[in-house]
Amino acid sequence: MLFNSLDFAIFLPIVFILYWYVFKQLKSQNLLIVLASYVFYGWWDWRFLTLIFFSTILDFTIGKLLKNEQKETRRKLYLWISIIINLGFLGFFKYFNFFIDNFKTAFSFFGQDINIGLLNILLPVGISFYTFQTLSYSIDVYKRKLEPTDDFIAFSAFVSFFPQLVAGPIERATHLLPQFYKKREFNNKLAIEGFNQIIWGLFKKIVIADGAAQYANEIFNNYDNYSSVSLIIGAIYFAFQIYGDFSGYSDIAIGVSKLFGFDLMKNFDLPYFSRDIAEFWRRWHISLNTWFRDYLYIPLGGSRGSNYKVIRNVIIIFIVSGFWHGANWTFIVWGGLNALYFIPLLLLKNNRNNMDIVAKDTLLPSLKELFQIIMTFSLVCFSWIFFRAENVEKAIEYIKKIIQLKFKIDYLGLERYSFEFLPAIFLLILIEWFSRKKEFPLKDNNIILTSFVIICIVLFGSFSNLNSFIYFQF
Repeated sequence: MLFNSLDFAIFLPIVFILYWYVFKQLKSQNLLIVLASYVFYGWWDWRFLTLIFFSTILDFTIGKLLKNEQKETRRKLYLWISIIINLGFLGFFKYFNFFIDNFKTAFSFFGQDINIGLLNILLPVGISFYTFQTLSYSIDVYKRKLEPTDDFIAFSAFVSFFPQLVAGPIERATHLLPQFYKKREFNNKLAIEGFNQIIWGLFKKIVIADGAAQYANEIFNNYDNYSSVSLIIGAIYFAFQIYGDFSGYSDIAIGVSKLFGFDLMKNFDLPYFSRDIAEFWRRWHISLNTWFRDYLYIPLGGSRGSNYKVIRNVIIIFIVSGFWHGANWTFIVWGGLNALYFIPLLLLKNNRNNMDIVAKDTLLPSLKELFQIIMTFSLVCFSWIFFRAENVEKAIEYIKKIIQLKFKIDYLGLERYSFEFLPAIFLLILIEWFSRKKEFPLKDNNIILTSFVIICIVLFGSFSNLNSFIYFQF
């Protein structure tokens, strides 16, 4: 079920009314969340429900076993059972065909043809997200950072919580699970704030992301026909497509959660105003990046030890992050590029230079800050070319076409000039810049700005063709 669909527009009010006016007890509210979440998730394919139910039972059981076991060897065994089974399912559904295909290619390089057929595997929506969420529970229980729960309904609600189930934020059990133990009272101010955040998320999705997608798709799919200028603009459009799409989803998820009295972690914090790559990665997909930091990077040794180990750890974390996004070499190259961007900052100990918001006490950035923002954004856009391209070869060809430096304003196949959507991008930048000290621009319930955003959604939103969210494929 898509957030930007009529189905969800009907589904949400029904669940909201039942939640606050019919199921008033904590247990019944949690049960309703579980049932609603299974309906929400099963809307794509009911068969996927067996996977999420199995994952729920698995990690709930692992938590109970860890609670009652004191021997460290057995506790490690239980943890590894959780890790292997969860990542085994993720690996099979997401990466089986990728490994088989590359295995065949490797042998054919040496003149050996291996006849191994690929499987027709349908990737379950959001499996990467809820797998990492349940793993956080098992790992934190193992580390004794979290007391394992005896409440199966509350745990099921935590795993399947529909606002953030299929594309995050990837919540930690230490943050979200305890919220299912506490009685929730309706808070009118929080509900209005949540509604406004949903509006802002829809604006970023159906106005900015879906609008930019039309231009980005036309340019990337027909890059041979367009000039360097249009290809650069195409990369910019994709940068704002993926930002509007994913951060828009996160805003809607957080806003919907507020309607039900829940607090989800912030997943994006104005990443395109970053002054270096390290700051960008602190502000982009925060829930995933902090997950990798805490459960992979730090256990590997983090920034401690020799330069060799630091470089190794950074490369591992970015390559794994790239591979998490999909079974394609484009994502691995994208991750490797960002590792190359990041390593010099880390080695020179400049990775924590920009910890505060840009131009905190001034209206506009300094010339130095503006230059840093433009350079960082340029590096990010360059890496997005690999993320967006169908394969590495096409990404390289796209970049070669840019380097040819053919300056021409192209009239695109969608009967628009390549630059025509740039004013909408500028509008988003303008609103976010002057609202950069807020959680989100509509947080203060500014009637004028909220009305303007709603008008933009009605007039310019993409309603004719419902577009899925990019991160559903991950």
